[in-house]
Amino acid sequence: MAKVPFVSLSAAIAALGTVLAFLAVQLRADGYEPYVESVATASVVMFVTAALVVVTWVRDGRRHSN
Repeated sequence: MAKVPFVSLSAAIAALGTVLAFLAVQLRADGYEPYVESVATASVVMFVTAALVVVTWVRDGRRHSN
């Protein structure tokens, strides 16, 4: 399988996580405390998802034993 979809998908998801992290910081600065935890959690989920895409990318490049 080509590596391009993995690279672009991982980069897009990590970018979304970064945007959500900045949004959480801005929400905290503006006093919207009830929403900060939800947005921060979504940001962490995006970073974990991007990491899992990278793991899938690496595993896809290995030779299969069977």
